[in-house]
Amino acid sequence: MGLKYLHTMVRVKDLEASMAFYQQLGLHETKRMDSEGGRFTLVFMAPPGQEDCPVELTYNWDGDEGLPSDSRHFGHLAYRVDNIYETCRQLMEAGITINRPPRDGHMAFVRSPDNISVELLQEGEHLAPAEPWASMPNTGHW
Repeated sequence: MGLKYLHTMVRVKDLEASMAFYQQLGLHETKRMDSEGGRFTLVFMAPPGQEDCPVELTYNWDGDEGLPSDSRHFGHLAYRVDNIYETCRQLMEAGITINRPPRDGHMAFVRSPDNISVELLQEGEHLAPAEPWASMPNTGHW
């Protein structure tokens, strides 16, 4: 049996806010589909050069009262970054909460506006512990 990864789908309550969040992570829109009959929009976003590994944002035009729920049953998305500290700094400056800071120089977690947990992993070796990250407490859960 052959298997090929296609995409990960997450439901979103506010398409623009969700797109802005994923853009802060460095993803860009690669494809969009609007369904008049189904009354939904699909927006595929991926890191540059990795368009074959998108996250699909599914937006229901008539709303989705179940969103945003805790969504922990979903698990998480994961992205590798060149510098975990710089990435987290840029996200904080954009108003994004770092739920699990990269105290170990390797891993951090943030959440999308729809409560989707996103893991950020340092490329290569762990960075040396550094402030403010080393002593920063968790915020909420991831």
